[in-house]
Amino acid sequence: MNLRTVAVKVMNSALEAASPHSAVTRSLSFDGNELTVKEQHFKVAGRIYLLAFGKAACAMARAAVDVLGSAIEEGVVVTKYSYAENCPRTRGIKVIEAGHPVPDENSLLGAKLGLELAEKVGPKDILLVLISGGGSALFLLPEEGISLEDKIRTNELLLKSGARIYEINTVRKHISAVKGGKLAKRVRGTVISLILSDVVGDRLEAIASGPTVKDPTTFQDAYRILDLYGVWEKLPESVKKHIERGLSGKAEETLKEDLPNVRNFIVGSGRVACEAAKKKAEELGYNAEILTTTLEGEAREVALAIGSIVQEIARNDRPLERPAVLIAGGEWTVTITGETGLGGPNQEFALSVARKIAGLNAVVLAVDTDGTDGPTDAAGGIVDGETLEKLKKAGIDIEEALRMHDAYHALERVGALLRTGPTGTNVNSLVIAVIPKIL
Repeated sequence: MNLRTVAVKVMNSALEAASPHSAVTRSLSFDGNELTVKEQHFKVAGRIYLLAFGKAACAMARAAVDVLGSAIEEGVVVTKYSYAENCPRTRGIKVIEAGHPVPDENSLLGAKLGLELAEKVGPKDILLVLISGGGSALFLLPEEGISLEDKIRTNELLLKSGARIYEINTVRKHISAVKGGKLAKRVRGTVISLILSDVVGDRLEAIASGPTVKDPTTFQDAYRILDLYGVWEKLPESVKKHIERGLSGKAEETLKEDLPNVRNFIVGSGRVACEAAKKKAEELGYNAEILTTTLEGEAREVALAIGSIVQEIARNDRPLERPAVLIAGGEWTVTITGETGLGGPNQEFALSVARKIAGLNAVVLAVDTDGTDGPTDAAGGIVDGETLEKLKKAGIDIEEALRMHDAYHALERVGALLRTGPTGTNVNSLVIAVIPKIL
């Protein structure tokens, strides 16, 4: 079995373990009178409504329908374009496909329908909320006075700034009418949220900007982030005015206390994916180690750090003895300035790490677990010790490609793009490095 095949097999095991359908069905059960979520019991005295949003919304909703069946009164599912093929469309469930990472009119429609559904929930009813990564863009309702165009512009500025997803979501929550616990505030009945985490450290308030969770961040935090990353002066005037109103106490803050009618449960995460990857690698006869599940930083720099560890294993059998598989999960970013090419954080990671592992008998794979890395059709990249030389022979200056953030076209030229198609899940990014034993 060649090294690329090993890396892909390990990756596929991680993706299977992060299956949203499995995450929901192993956490949720129903006997007609009682809902059980991770051994916590909820009496069903009224109707059950279903609201799902995020890139894994359809698989999660399908699982909920499989468990609850005709007990579901009505539902709304909002997911990314081309991700709705397996969405349930029974029991009065409306399915909306919307824009991601840049929201669009359908993002607004999905949030409006979701809010209308939430407001139907009576004191004896249950709203089952299924949340996954991408929910911040897909389930979008700006505060009064902020247009969709202004929200989109703000989102674009943040995505290009190099800010971490947690920081981006801090701003999003403070210009949204549904995030930062504001959705939960609108529900009179019981809210049960099942959450598939795509956030480093599984911080509930950061996943899809925490629509059902209390939020520790403030308008002051949002302003600090916008100023730190040079975004404040570029903001649309309506957004600046709303944040200024918040700073002076004239706009509603996000939810600051636990609500007695709301329960939030993480049912899947990058940690689960990394553990499954480790198990598969060991089954294939490799010494495997999870380096971290909380890796963050600029993609090209984080790649060099991981590459240096691969280099150490390949040359000195430390910190892991060959044959070895090194696994890391997290969320890396790309700071964009000026004109750019095409790519995503995982493609940039792969292109950068190719410099560090040049000449080694090793393979490194970097993948966005949702199957879409940046605005491309690739999930990431897979490179080996020969990739750098192949790039040179193809006439590609790797440093220039990195400077222009054009990893997609560079990797495409040497057959190093990784394409999985939509995976139906979304639990951080994943790095898998395979280093064989030399006989």
